[in-house]
Amino acid sequence: MGLSPEEAQRYARHLILPEIGQEGQRKLKAASVLILGAGGLGSPAAIYLAAAGVGRLGLVDFDVVDLSNLQRQIIHSSDAVGHSKITSAIARLHAVNPEIELEPFEFKLTSANALDVIRGFDVVIDGTDNFPSRYLINDACVLLGKPDVYGSIFRFEGQASVFAAEGGPCYRCLYPEPPPSGMVPDCAEAGVLGVLPAIIGSIQATEVLKLLLGIGDPLVGRMLLLDALSMRFSEFKFRRSPDCAVCGEHPSLTRLIDYDAFCRVSEDRPSSMSRVIPEISVQELKRRLDRKEEILILDVREPYEYQMANLHGVLIPLRELPERVTELDSSRDTVVHCHTGVRSALAVQFLRQKGFGKAVNLAGGVDRWAVQIDPSMRRY
Repeated sequence: MGLSPEEAQRYARHLILPEIGQEGQRKLKAASVLILGAGGLGSPAAIYLAAAGVGRLGLVDFDVVDLSNLQRQIIHSSDAVGHSKITSAIARLHAVNPEIELEPFEFKLTSANALDVIRGFDVVIDGTDNFPSRYLINDACVLLGKPDVYGSIFRFEGQASVFAAEGGPCYRCLYPEPPPSGMVPDCAEAGVLGVLPAIIGSIQATEVLKLLLGIGDPLVGRMLLLDALSMRFSEFKFRRSPDCAVCGEHPSLTRLIDYDAFCRVSEDRPSSMSRVIPEISVQELKRRLDRKEEILILDVREPYEYQMANLHGVLIPLRELPERVTELDSSRDTVVHCHTGVRSALAVQFLRQKGFGKAVNLAGGVDRWAVQIDPSMRRY
């Protein structure tokens, strides 16, 4: 599949890169990428992949543009408010690059249609914002052997990784089950810095291009973490789990399931996620501290956060934990916390892999402590 004179001019800055060149650009032209969600993450990812010359882009979304979307969903304009996100996104992408093929899927991705939709694409971008979709996309990608380029955003924090790549771990290796229903608020409840999805979505687009071109070191087995307030990137490594339900040595999931039901975790039924990443409530920690029990409180936030509010624990930012883990005593009862419990959950998983069998995560983090235990503590 050759390049026309117009395409050679359009992609000239790619063609002079030794890692891409004419051969690489032809690979991109012959490639196909499915973008799930035309929102905050899907917007920048789709625009940059279209501009890069990926030959066929599929978009899945069934929502309409809301005025509150425009603060971060840059693929849409004010004129699109009240109209289909797919229609709006397709028009914008055609304007960016009329040379590529665009395939709209204006319906909800479900267990009944996911395999048929995903099967026709080389790589998948997960730009969704809910747990049922993330597990559905992961499982479908594993079953079909398609890389799942993942991103998520929360307030001022973002994550990116590549799941289900050949030989690499999947989303379930890291999160075997979803958190209890309502534990993690969405953007409408928690808010999100408008520029954050552009950063994470662009990282997802970068990973897609690397996978399609076969260059660089993709984020396989690595979770990239961004704290936008301090503008610090950190990384958490994880391995493929031999016990994973979908990609392990003896998978128990060989077909897609009802993911809405799977993610509807009853509050009176402990999930296996709690067994994988054990948690302690702020109330229980308060009781144990009042009893003067010997507990090491490990704070994995950034120093500026510690200065704003803290539980007087040992401060080791998550990004420094792999290098400083020898400073900790694996025999001690250890409660790990961050702002809301996301970073500390990753830290607990890492510590348990290193033999810290008494490490547990503080559910809800210092923010929940401020709300439910100490209202005088500063919230941020």
